Amino acid sequence: MSDTISRDDALKGRAWPFEEARKLIARLGGKPPAKGYVLFETGYGPSGLPHIGTFGEVARTTMVRKAFETMTGIPTRLFAFSDDMDGLRKVPDNVPNPDLLRPALGKPLTRVPDPFGTHPSFGQHNNARLRAFLDSFGFEYEFVSATERYTSGAFDETLLKVLAAYDEIMAIMLPTLGEERRATYSPFLPVSPKSGRVLQVPVVERKAASIVYRDEDGALVETPVTGGACKLQWKVDWAMRWAALGVDYEMSGKDLIDSVKQSSKIVRAIGGRPPEGFTYELFLDENGEKISKSRGNGLTIEEWLTYGPPESLSLFMYQQPKAAKRLHFDVIPRHVDDYLTFVERFPGQPLQQRLDNPAYHIHAGAPPAPETNALPFNILLNLASVANTEDKAVLWGFISRYAPQANPAANPMLDRLVGHAIAYFRDKVKPTRAYRAPAPAEADALRDLDAMLAGLPEGADAAEIQNRIYEIGKRPAFADLKAWFQCLYETLLGSSQGPRMGSFVALYGVAETRALIAKALAGDLAR
Repeated sequence: MSDTISRDDALKGRAWPFEEARKLIARLGGKPPAKGYVLFETGYGPSGLPHIGTFGEVARTTMVRKAFETMTGIPTRLFAFSDDMDGLRKVPDNVPNPDLLRPALGKPLTRVPDPFGTHPSFGQHNNARLRAFLDSFGFEYEFVSATERYTSGAFDETLLKVLAAYDEIMAIMLPTLGEERRATYSPFLPVSPKSGRVLQVPVVERKAASIVYRDEDGALVETPVTGGACKLQWKVDWAMRWAALGVDYEMSGKDLIDSVKQSSKIVRAIGGRPPEGFTYELFLDENGEKISKSRGNGLTIEEWLTYGPPESLSLFMYQQPKAAKRLHFDVIPRHVDDYLTFVERFPGQPLQQRLDNPAYHIHAGAPPAPETNALPFNILLNLASVANTEDKAVLWGFISRYAPQANPAANPMLDRLVGHAIAYFRDKVKPTRAYRAPAPAEADALRDLDAMLAGLPEGADAAEIQNRIYEIGKRPAFADLKAWFQCLYETLLGSSQGPRMGSFVALYGVAETRALIAKALAGDLAR
């Protein structure tokens, strides 16, 4: 149904990607820029491997890009820019052959040997990993290397503008620096012709197209600021890049707010215009503390994709990007089920609701058709738990009995979710599962539940089972239905939360559920 959404329709969109696109439309006055396209950019520091934040920035930028294209029809491009001319600051902890890197500290990443032995340099190795990473998710982008742009002369014209605006740039930057840093600061970082290292040294003299500085051995060296002989300090570099490439839109994290302000001043000083931007919040760990790569207190993208499909991660990135959110294992199941719900609702929604549906933005306006015989991920998790299995075939045995038309070939998403559910059960549920014995009043209710199941009419569906379970929970022994279901989850599933029990019984089987109740009443599960 998404193919019926016209440009005029998209202009009615209220979701945040549409709101961001409106900022660009206002910037352009509704017309394409002189270069003929609107340029979106994301940045990447290739001293390490791409991570979950890399995914989030590219995914969110892509959502805005697609919304803008639909609203305007103006061509766009997305540059994934690698700062691969940065000097190597330290030897990463997670690489082989670290001794290979130590002599190269300070050199541009594209001149550092590759400890993996797969590419001419460490920077090129990580660039290849970035491209493979982005390609694996189907992102549309163009890779751009800082080293290539500096050394090819593509940045030369703008670098000369930076040199001409040297004093103005220093006036912008020096008040933001500490006393010691101010003494050595220069926008230009020359690459030593002797050691090959990127140097943070003061400029002794400026000329029309070159600077003079003292090399590490104390000798005065004159070097052009063009052709890759120098690179720029990062805030100045960011501004130069905006101007040289004509970047129209770039988002960044809350930790870079001050950097955006300084770079915006600098780009104006060299005659450019800051791009439209969007500040997203940072992720929090399970304790509500900021995630730090050095502390390793976050969730990696590999871990998320072990327990949930990439679409669920895209949903996590889409929702409330300006709110700090916990990035922990326990958020995955809910995002998987929420994603399935959004896809299921999309075809039957009126236009406005489809434009606001996250599935529209996750799938660039064309969500897949919902699968028939789909099952909530939460139910699959509990099925894996009570079946106590890590075998997909066992779970498919239950599913096929519940929905005879379902099979892995006809239901590829469901098959993927079965695998994710088994992995989540194995790693996150099984080690922490804790059953408790039912209290006397709860045991009476469980016996009534068993009797109800024994007397179910043949062919009773999940809704009828759920209604009968509700009736049992309305007795005075329970303060409310929540307490009744808490009892079921803790005594039968060994968890503090669980699925819709009517659907679970229909899937797991009446006889199997009665056997589970018998074990709970006998104390076998708690033991």
